[in-house]
Amino acid sequence: MHWIDPACLPETRGKVVLFLLNPHGNADGFILQHADGVQQQVHFPPHLGKQITRYVTPGDTVRVRGVKPRGADLIAAVSLTTRQGAEIVDEGPAPHDHGPKHEHGHELHGEPMDVQGEVIMPLYGPKGELRGALLEDGTSLRMPPHAASELVEYLTPGVHVQAWGRGVKNKDGCTVDVHDIAELVDEVAGHAGL
Repeated sequence: MHWIDPACLPETRGKVVLFLLNPHGNADGFILQHADGVQQQVHFPPHLGKQITRYVTPGDTVRVRGVKPRGADLIAAVSLTTRQGAEIVDEGPAPHDHGPKHEHGHELHGEPMDVQGEVIMPLYGPKGELRGALLEDGTSLRMPPHAASELVEYLTPGVHVQAWGRGVKNKDGCTVDVHDIAELVDEVAGHAGL
């Protein structure tokens, strides 16, 4: 999004609640809490993750300029201003930054994980496509858009789920690249594979 002038975009203010990680363990967004207590997902490209996590910590108030896709409660950030006044602008990835090396290597796909909890909000990609859900403990469940669209009933706030997949947990958060998911309903659980 480096071609968009952030000065022409609306500004949203709020407090960073927690960071969201992609399946490689890099921050690619956060949950922003507005003054009225409403929470909203903010997405930024992974090439900004290290810079943002260096200058912003959960609890910080930030200002975000970005675009809102249709049909998703999400801001795709083009710029962010920290509480200290530092501005971080998406200028696009560096010429040598073409994503993680060894993309199919084990180290980038995390460890086997089994998580469960209540879904508190759906998670979206930068264009507003459903990509997973956030659990009450801050774990993000990630999956491809085609799978998420078929499993929307498992990604709805208030649903209790158990998910299996490969995950990454680090100082910035926890994410699981979901392979299987089930709804936890008393003694009966529905189960779906991806």
